[in-house]
Amino acid sequence: MLDKEVLQYKVGGLLYMPAFQANIVKKIEKNQLPKLNSIAFCLEDSIQDEFLDKAEKSLQIILRELENLQNLPLIFVRIRSPRHLETFHDKIGSKSKILTGYILPKFDMSNSRSFIKLAKEINLFIMPTLESERISSILTRKTELLSLKQVLDEIKSMVLNIRVGVNDFCNIYGLRRNINQTIYDIGIVRDVLIDILNVFAKDFVVSGAVWNYFNGDNGGAWAIGLKKELELDRANGFIGKTAIHPAQLPIIFDSMKVSKNDLDDAKILLNWRFGAHGVMKSADGSRMNEIKCHLAWAKKIKILSEIYGVIDD
Repeated sequence: MLDKEVLQYKVGGLLYMPAFQANIVKKIEKNQLPKLNSIAFCLEDSIQDEFLDKAEKSLQIILRELENLQNLPLIFVRIRSPRHLETFHDKIGSKSKILTGYILPKFDMSNSRSFIKLAKEINLFIMPTLESERISSILTRKTELLSLKQVLDEIKSMVLNIRVGVNDFCNIYGLRRNINQTIYDIGIVRDVLIDILNVFAKDFVVSGAVWNYFNGDNGGAWAIGLKKELELDRANGFIGKTAIHPAQLPIIFDSMKVSKNDLDDAKILLNWRFGAHGVMKSADGSRMNEIKCHLAWAKKIKILSEIYGVIDD
């Protein structure tokens, strides 16, 4: 298994697509998807039940053709249930040389033990998606999240990201954010996301919510909204984001670049040489660096800079 410490940040903008997306092979081969870090082939909600078998056969061909290409993104398959994970991996996944791991939908305590048992046997990375009513409801949320954290801690090295299904959360309450709103404007969903971060972000990378807009003029409103939400994602502790259209990928990628000032300060913190002093001015003299408070931040900044690059302040 590859090194999780770096790979968990490299997932970045995860491009979702139905498993029928046969033209993806040619697009990757011809470098038509700039800033593509990772792909999720979905066999769950994006596929009607009666077409699942056909979608799996299509995906089997895609995975085989992708094996002939160089410089591939990270590749994941979103399955439906523990039983589906078992059958898909036995028929197709175990025969693939390029599969990074599986996305586990509607992950909660009703299915977590079954998923975990299979994950240990398969020995690939997993990315559980938190999106069920047991997590959204304030009546069960705390117990559910703490129990899930305990379960996932058992296989921490195999959990690449924790993902959040905000469309599912919104659907529970009959809500949908418009192009001028971020998910943080939807209070009932925002509270769920903050609680997820509170429980998981210390020990896992938690990826941000999908942004549903990607086209149309609107004065570029879809891109403005995405950038605004990405800024709030980062401020709150989300890293990366689910993408549903290639046009979103460069914006997500650029949002993960680090500022030169941040990198300069991170280097100071990671190479602390100030003896008894635990506090020191930043490289540009504008803020305080505190070794006991900012070291975890510095480690993250260094890894992000190596993957996504640096921008001038």
